[in-house]
Amino acid sequence: MMQMNVAEARAKLSQLLAAVDAGEEVVIARDGVPAARLVPVVRAGVRLGLLKGLVDPATVPDFLEPMSEDELAEWGA
Repeated sequence: MMQMNVAEARAKLSQLLAAVDAGEEVVIARDGVPAARLVPVVRAGVRLGLLKGLVDPATVPDFLEPMSEDELAEWGA
């Protein structure tokens, strides 16, 4: 963990951001007392659906399979 006071952090902001990108924790202090922590922003990935990752694909019916006779009767076909 890297810690530095506000004045030094202001002068070395680019270096601090590089350290955070490299996975290091950076704490900014006021008069030696920790005041803030720099952490990387977690970027959201592209989601194709609201339930992605929450629904078990094994329980979802295959919509390309032909309907059974019971299903056809249920839908009135």
